[in-house]
Amino acid sequence: MKRIKIWNDSPSEKQLDEICAMIEHGEIGLFPTDTIYGICCDALNVKAIERICKLKGINPEKAHLSIVCSDIAMAADYSKINNQAFQMLKQYTPGPFTFLLNSASSLPKAFKGRKIVGVRIPDNETIRKVAERLNHPLLTTSIEFEDDDYAVNPDLIAESYENDVDFMVEGEEGGTIPSTIVDLSQGEVEIVREGKGEL
Repeated sequence: MKRIKIWNDSPSEKQLDEICAMIEHGEIGLFPTDTIYGICCDALNVKAIERICKLKGINPEKAHLSIVCSDIAMAADYSKINNQAFQMLKQYTPGPFTFLLNSASSLPKAFKGRKIVGVRIPDNETIRKVAERLNHPLLTTSIEFEDDDYAVNPDLIAESYENDVDFMVEGEEGGTIPSTIVDLSQGEVEIVREGKGEL
């Protein structure tokens, strides 16, 4: 597993090029976010998504999958954002929230048939810059851990996933509290899961 160390959440142009090249090649990797480290891949690559789902033991046709977007404009390309949703995203992103939105017809192939998609715009410059450079979202799911140290310490996270992922974008220490999930798909604001973010 290749490790790329990012200092102060500010990747260099060379590092961004390297990370994006690996993602475009179909590789999967560990990324820091503003909550828990995530396992990420190209949201347009069905095989990479299937690999992550197999690693997590989830059914890609049934599980709620989330995408990381660089900004609201990218999110609007893949989900339906009404005035209410726009105001929520404008106020609370970048931040530790996953917003459940009605999906747009342009959603990647792996999401076809899904009426709802989770949208993340994390308060983490590295992962947002990667999505921006790719010009499309990343698929993301949180790492699994039994001991908090294995969610916080990058060396221990790398140890846990040494044989499962292709690379690790190593940032600051990770967290143990997931994002707050907010459902905006029904016209009302419903908190599905209380997490790090506070509305």
